[in-house]
Amino acid sequence: MRYAAIVIGGGPAGMAAACAADGTKKVLIIEREARLGGILKQCVHDGFGVIRFGEKLSGPEYADRFIDEVYSRKNIDVKTLTFVTEIEKRDGYFRVTTTSGKGIESYEGENLILACGCRERTARQVNIHGTRPAGLMTAGTAQNLVNLQGVNPAGKCVILGSGDIGLIMARRLTLEGSKVIGVYEAKSAPSGLSRNLQQCLYDFGIPLHLKKTVTLVHGRDRVEGVTVADADDGMRPIEGTEEYIPCDALIVSVGLIPENELAEKLGIITDPKTKGPIVDQYMMTTLDGVYSVGNALHVHDLVDYVSEVAETAGKDAGRRKERATIEVGSRGLGYIVPQKVDVLNQEEYTVYYFRAARETGKAKLTVTVNGAEIYSKKYASLRPPEAERVRIKHLLKAGDEHMFVLEEEDDRKA
Repeated sequence: MRYAAIVIGGGPAGMAAACAADGTKKVLIIEREARLGGILKQCVHDGFGVIRFGEKLSGPEYADRFIDEVYSRKNIDVKTLTFVTEIEKRDGYFRVTTTSGKGIESYEGENLILACGCRERTARQVNIHGTRPAGLMTAGTAQNLVNLQGVNPAGKCVILGSGDIGLIMARRLTLEGSKVIGVYEAKSAPSGLSRNLQQCLYDFGIPLHLKKTVTLVHGRDRVEGVTVADADDGMRPIEGTEEYIPCDALIVSVGLIPENELAEKLGIITDPKTKGPIVDQYMMTTLDGVYSVGNALHVHDLVDYVSEVAETAGKDAGRRKERATIEVGSRGLGYIVPQKVDVLNQEEYTVYYFRAARETGKAKLTVTVNGAEIYSKKYASLRPPEAERVRIKHLLKAGDEHMFVLEEEDDRKA
């Protein structure tokens, strides 16, 4: 069957994109799990939807609003428990081959929206040595066990990494009766949002150990303990500083990686900074007709912005026939999205998302076109774990040099 757009991934990004793309033509969502909702299904804490709905929702509540919307649309088809095995472009259409309980099936789409989310980095990817006993897991796995399966995987645990999921699970496990010995972070600064540090660690008296890492897991059938050591500026363990800590679980929260295997197979160019595709302001990748949204594009802090980005892509799918892009340059930023602007199809405002390259005090963002300032904004402080959003009013043209510069301000100049 042929669709106007095929959305791969039924999480918050995929659902928002499908609803925005729904018009007179058919849209298909392909989801590998049994139910739509993505990671939100296991995020039972609140804080979702404050920007979009003006109220604090749990993850499942936020997801349910979109699930209800998807199933109310007659032009949106949903295939769950379905895996994409191959995508090829043929005669101007994207042919998507899937496998499910019904066997091997193929669908054709005029446009493709990749909403595949992201995956967690594992213990082996950060060079933790030792055995692989029960009790060694990622923070997302622990979250699934506690919130969806009703199983507490830890009695006395160590958490490696101060990413947001790890911080949230430190609180969640504490509420379930587990003893969280501490959160160990190899960097000199925590990786999670400030509000999660306060609400999940400090409010519960859970220790945060910076510049310390886990080097070895002990135990045969079950985790019996871990060895931790001080870390240098390169996050390498310092010999002679090792300490053994008895525990029955090691929860790993050491970063998220956008899922872009399908994008790479299509030859789409990715940004080494975001680890997601390079896109224009409508989230179209370097391959015409293919969009990237949600955490597959870059790891977001807020699901509200995931939905915003996905809707931008969904509305644009199939709208443009021609495009001409210019690059968005930056200095002092960890990354910026979008990395390109289509100058043939512009709206009055363009939304950009960025992270600072390093932690700052007072700082100023200056946006220029051909050296002339068109926008500026001052910040009291910035942290790389916390993404910023700016909305800029300016129309660009071919050949323009578009630049974002972030500079820390010297208090002595004031």
